[in-house]
Amino acid sequence: MRPGLIGAQAQHTSVSKGAACLSALAAIVGLSPAAALAQAAKPGMSYAAPGQIGMMEPASPIAAEMGFFHNALLLPIIFAISIFVLALLIYVAWRFNETANPTPSRTTHHTGLEVAWTAVPLMILVVIAIPSFRLLTKQIALPETDVTVKVTGKQWYWTYTYPKEANGGFEFDSNLLDQEKLAAGKMRLLDVDNEAVVPVGKAIRLQITADAVGVIHSFTIPALGVRMDAVPGRLNEAWFKADREGVYYGQCSKLCGKDHAYMPIVFRVVSDQAYAAWLADSKKKYASASSLVTVADASVPALRQ
Repeated sequence: MRPGLIGAQAQHTSVSKGAACLSALAAIVGLSPAAALAQAAKPGMSYAAPGQIGMMEPASPIAAEMGFFHNALLLPIIFAISIFVLALLIYVAWRFNETANPTPSRTTHHTGLEVAWTAVPLMILVVIAIPSFRLLTKQIALPETDVTVKVTGKQWYWTYTYPKEANGGFEFDSNLLDQEKLAAGKMRLLDVDNEAVVPVGKAIRLQITADAVGVIHSFTIPALGVRMDAVPGRLNEAWFKADREGVYYGQCSKLCGKDHAYMPIVFRVVSDQAYAAWLADSKKKYASASSLVTVADASVPALRQ
């Protein structure tokens, strides 16, 4: 059942302090893969903490560069422009009001001023553009990747496909949990029934598209520095390399329809051993889909934005 609009504030996840130890113990004593994948969701990195100001804590190199670009370059420029405009407004209101300046100037052109207010903004845009283009190139130029996951946006949920070439050969749907039966410790409007799982420290290639008869979505995971449109009939690509284990939430960032608010994204980053165990279990769990997928661009040229 889809959630209502009342009570949309996120409920914090409560996980024991020994979660990491339990994961290692699970691999040793043969507990279920679900137990082996137990990880804490960290406020401010996995999801936005209540009252949080600023960007999510980065969990990948690209996300770290995005945060640096925003905090070290854009914010100072925006702050300086805002202070300058405020000071200019105050000065104009004081210097050119009717009492202080009863006879207004009839000047209509000033060459120096016109050159200045054209050249200075242009220079500011150049300063912003150079690192911006460099960061954009890093986001869309794929390095050598270790794992491929195909993501398909549907109405209104996500489908994740692990191709045979990447030791997968299965796919599964990921739906928002029933909000009226939400278990203790689960995040409201964020947790799903089936999470995507990837190994830590590996370059993950994302092939992102949307259902051919569907609408445009936007696949976004802030802490991992991923945001890419999912367009019907088009195969876009993105990548990330998580530098720490954990669970990372995202959401569709397009106004894609009536259930736009109810198609969250959950990626769980685990150790190589836990990932291998999850793959083995998923091949059995999703056996009915085992014949579905190979790497998408093995037969169709990948189209990039």
